Amino acid sequence: MDLISIFDLSHAELKAILEKAAELKKKRREGVKTSTDLEGKTLALIFEKPSTRTRVSFEVAMRELGGKVLSLNWNELQLGRGERVQETAKVLSSYVDAVMIRAYRHATVEEFAHYASIPVINGLTDFEHPCQTLADLMTIQEYKRQLAGVNVAWFGDGNNVCNSLIGGAALTRMNMRVACPKGYEPDEGIVERAKNMGCEVLITANAEEAAIDTDVLYTDVWVSMGDEAEREQRMTDLQIYQLNEDLVKRAKKDAILMHCMPVHIGEEMTEVVMNSVNSVIFEQAENRLHAQKALLLHLLFSTKNPLL
Repeated sequence: MDLISIFDLSHAELKAILEKAAELKKKRREGVKTSTDLEGKTLALIFEKPSTRTRVSFEVAMRELGGKVLSLNWNELQLGRGERVQETAKVLSSYVDAVMIRAYRHATVEEFAHYASIPVINGLTDFEHPCQTLADLMTIQEYKRQLAGVNVAWFGDGNNVCNSLIGGAALTRMNMRVACPKGYEPDEGIVERAKNMGCEVLITANAEEAAIDTDVLYTDVWVSMGDEAEREQRMTDLQIYQLNEDLVKRAKKDAILMHCMPVHIGEEMTEVVMNSVNSVIFEQAENRLHAQKALLLHLLFSTKNPLL
């Protein structure tokens, strides 16, 4: 089994992973030693793009579960000198037990998974970021005590994180509102798939409309990796979607404020909002560790799904 898209998980599998993540978080905070279920297992991490939270959380997760990690830079592998993805996938399948790839193109990870005989995890592509969504859903559930019926509002670029979050909303019966300018909408195919699963998805250019009476306000950077050439245009197009004090006032008083980080203060989010009592972005970042532990156990513990 792979995790290339959030839709690779069933509702039952996602529920089990979130429950296991919550259990692992509780044990870690209580100082209970994590199990060594992945002893003897090795995870390879391949990075074509820079990373902080994905890299560190996967490395710590694997080591605390008793396994080993190889952190590899794309350009330091033969991939950087023109070796095809399919050969690399076949070779690594004979060396390690799973691979996590952070790549520019979604098709790269799909191709790797096609030729690999071991689990492959999407650590971020231009199309989806399912590992981030696992942590996001865990965080929302912690603060709202449920997922079904929760209203989530997204502001800014309907990017890869937004695509996966819409999928996560569909799998957990949340509702999504996406406030973005024309040309920045999330993927139409993902939106339609979510709607067909019964998820309410509203796409609007009106940020205030999206914020009204919502439970969760979420934003991300305006200039993602690979979009630097469009920076000036993006800053102009997205400035009215900033997550600021005025926008937050339109949401429910107990609405939580989320960001997958890194944060560019004064652009997509103000410092006042980031440091407000409703902000959960650091808890959200920590939950990457716990969610990825649960995911690794789900994929690697045995040939059967250990969490189901």
